Amino acid sequence: MSYELIALLMFSLMMLMLLTGQRVFAAIGGVAALAALALWGTGGSDIPFSAAMKLMKWYPLLTLPMFIFMGYVLSESKIADDLYKMFHVWTGPINGGLAIGTIGLMVLISAMNGLSVAGMAIGATIALPELLKRGYDKRMVTGVIQAGSSLGILVPPSVVLVLYAMIARQPVGQLWLAGAVPGLLMATLFILYIAIRCHFQPHLGPALPKEERDVPMSEKLRLLRAGILPIFIFAVMMVPFVNGWTSLVESSAVGALAALLAAIVKGRMTKNVFETSVRQTLAISCMFMWIILAAMGFGAVFDGLGAVKAIDNLFTEQLGLNPWVILILMQLSFLVMGTFLDDTAMLVIVAPLYVPLVGALGFDLIWYGVLYTITTQIAYMTPPFGYNLFLMRAMAPPEISLGDIYGSIIPFVLVMILALALIMLFPQIALWLPEYVYSR
Repeated sequence: MSYELIALLMFSLMMLMLLTGQRVFAAIGGVAALAALALWGTGGSDIPFSAAMKLMKWYPLLTLPMFIFMGYVLSESKIADDLYKMFHVWTGPINGGLAIGTIGLMVLISAMNGLSVAGMAIGATIALPELLKRGYDKRMVTGVIQAGSSLGILVPPSVVLVLYAMIARQPVGQLWLAGAVPGLLMATLFILYIAIRCHFQPHLGPALPKEERDVPMSEKLRLLRAGILPIFIFAVMMVPFVNGWTSLVESSAVGALAALLAAIVKGRMTKNVFETSVRQTLAISCMFMWIILAAMGFGAVFDGLGAVKAIDNLFTEQLGLNPWVILILMQLSFLVMGTFLDDTAMLVIVAPLYVPLVGALGFDLIWYGVLYTITTQIAYMTPPFGYNLFLMRAMAPPEISLGDIYGSIIPFVLVMILALALIMLFPQIALWLPEYVYSR
């Protein structure tokens, strides 16, 4: 049996295992272990051992639990509630203002947490009831929350970009900086869409009543301080790193400590908040580590088979495809996989194939990391089986049907496709900031 056929069987078996509902790390790691033992006998056991040693020696991995802990401390201590009150007062007087404020909330939550699920949970529990109570169209608001939560895997400190950095062997700091401007670009496009549509269709997002708009300036300024806290935490964490005063791991520790101190100073660091934050941090960090370990083992077997070179030869030599055509086909494959997999699973499945192929085609792997995050999040929210759609349904009130959720996301998906096209056409949107910072 040829190595190409063995690689195809491995990939097919892994997809079959995932479709049966097996855990991602078990499906990927199990197939890799079986293939290694079948191909190289007992010597194949060195592959998972080597992958585990590489994982344990990868110093930047320490950032993962730090940022997850920081996000949970800030969300569990209800600092996000204060943020929404601030946006409610400052943006409520214009049509669609609360929806625009929700996007702003999501940007700050992304900068605090780095996980799209956290943004979804906070938006659905804090913003969604308020928006519905104020007479906002239910399709509009569910789309806003889903779209805003997508910023969590792009705006630093993105946990998904940390995983991509580990698998693609790229600097985490450069990937974070590369995701910052595209993330803000996407947020700006969301805000423009909401503002323009609510201007022409005010009933979709009515302004606050006059009695609620008459808030004294002193109260507005007091609420404005709620937004200063997460910005301050983000600045304390990122400014020393960008200027080279601290390493990435040291900056993550500073961020986690700053979040903890902020919750203590505000009197919200209870025993329950601390215990929940630690438990969730441990659970998510271990899950990610198992997935990375399985992906590294799977990738090592693929490298040993020469599968990447075979695929490169198939596309470029036998089929004669243009590198850009191959890249677009890769992006389309993410949209298909997103119907039944989440973003992390998609990364660890295709990374052994796509990342080396992208490098061989001459594309920048930092830039491709940004394309990956945007494309998988589009897939994550695309009907009929987008994972995010069902997550939204589980959190939404009964009056919002699955049909409403499907219909709500389509305009925002189109906006995300526009952002993706802009970044593909103008790579410097993603690359200029890391190039500027790291050239200093």
